[in-house]
Amino acid sequence: MLQNIIVKIRNLDYKSLILLWLKDIRFWIVFFALLRIYGITNPPLEVSHAWRQTTVAMAARNFYEIDPNILYPRIDISEDLTGITGMEFPLLNYLIYLMSLVFGYAHWYGRLINLIVTSIGCWFGYKLLQKYFAERMSFLSIFVLIVSLWFPFARKIMPDTFAMSLVIMGIYFGTNYLEQNNRQFVNLLAYTLLTLAGLLSKLPSGFILAVFAIPIFNKQIALKRKIVFCSVSIMLCVPVAWWYFYWVPYLVNEFGLWHFFMGKDIAEGAREIAEHFGQTLKHFYDYALKFSGFFVFLGGLILSIIRKERLLLAIFGLTFATFWVVILKSGWTFAHHNYYVIPFVPIMALFAGYALASIEKRKLSLLLLIVITLENILNSHTDFKIKEVRNPIAQLESVMDDLSSPTDRIVINSDYNPAPMYFAHRKGWVATNEQLSNLSYLADLQQRGCKYVVILKRAFGENIELNLKVVFESIDYTIYEL
Repeated sequence: MLQNIIVKIRNLDYKSLILLWLKDIRFWIVFFALLRIYGITNPPLEVSHAWRQTTVAMAARNFYEIDPNILYPRIDISEDLTGITGMEFPLLNYLIYLMSLVFGYAHWYGRLINLIVTSIGCWFGYKLLQKYFAERMSFLSIFVLIVSLWFPFARKIMPDTFAMSLVIMGIYFGTNYLEQNNRQFVNLLAYTLLTLAGLLSKLPSGFILAVFAIPIFNKQIALKRKIVFCSVSIMLCVPVAWWYFYWVPYLVNEFGLWHFFMGKDIAEGAREIAEHFGQTLKHFYDYALKFSGFFVFLGGLILSIIRKERLLLAIFGLTFATFWVVILKSGWTFAHHNYYVIPFVPIMALFAGYALASIEKRKLSLLLLIVITLENILNSHTDFKIKEVRNPIAQLESVMDDLSSPTDRIVINSDYNPAPMYFAHRKGWVATNEQLSNLSYLADLQQRGCKYVVILKRAFGENIELNLKVVFESIDYTIYEL
């Protein structure tokens, strides 16, 4: 078979060969993955989500330097505590740790791991769609997904696209098990392990598993196979429930440090969403696919209703209903964090792909795809560079090493942003300028073992002055001995 492919390629002229590549989704998956390699070793200090990335990197580095027990992740904004706290199951963090055992620690391993897993997830998403839809629609849907909000987040040290990609892979193997007679054990095992890994890494990624209601109610699939599949699905939910609803609260109560947002009462979340409904909608019409992509998605949804596309409408109805649970459980947090919409982006990309594939004039379809691509990628350019004012934060460790021991507790005026603490490679507190201007607050920190106050003058504004001994000063920092 391989020889036949090689012979066919040799018989093609260069133009035909290029067209063959451009029509292969694997080319685009690799192309956009290589594009995102640019600046991949950058410190996680880009304009958005530096705080979220550094909390992942903190846990990974602490596995490497302090304790590799995956059940006890710890962060550096630990105040005077151990730093052990509840969080999402630290699979991505632990993979960074495992790479560090071989190559030595570096934060950017997290970027690379996420990019690789997300790229593989896009390939399996394409294979999954090919089973139920035309090849062109499958191609266009995954292409839109690649250039969507997933484009920047696939290279961030965050588990969002990482977890969704694992679940999409799991769905592919799960449908294989239900619908095929060969390699049943392999398909069921792959479904179990991949889905479990995805759900543990990011619980909201499980909303998309609602699509399994479609094959479960398919009378052509054997009842015995459905029973086995449902039983396995329930079993894999047990460790997920144990981690999030027993172990995370236990870590918080036992070690006294709260860090992880576990959602809120649905009624409270609904009230917050109603109050911030405009910002919530913006996640869909702006952040997910940008404006051009949203209107194409909307066109695909309307067209599927007109044409009574039962499978597409079933997918949308099931996932939209379950994703609303995610929205309502998140409340204000969903409305004000754009990455919370990441799990639903594959569904929107599916309908955008359907709309593009339905356009008879290929040139118009191609033009719309180019517009979607350019609008999304050009709006992601800030994720490939670091603002000049933030660059000095990455040098904070070397400054602190000249002044203090790595075990000295410090406080930094970065508000709730933990990124400077990560780069200081210390443990302690983050505080506002107002808090640090309060003498009683400083006295309390001193009693709890804090030894230095770090004021980041340019990065976090307001150049406050404290009545303390200055041990270091530059255009970027003033460091006081407490």
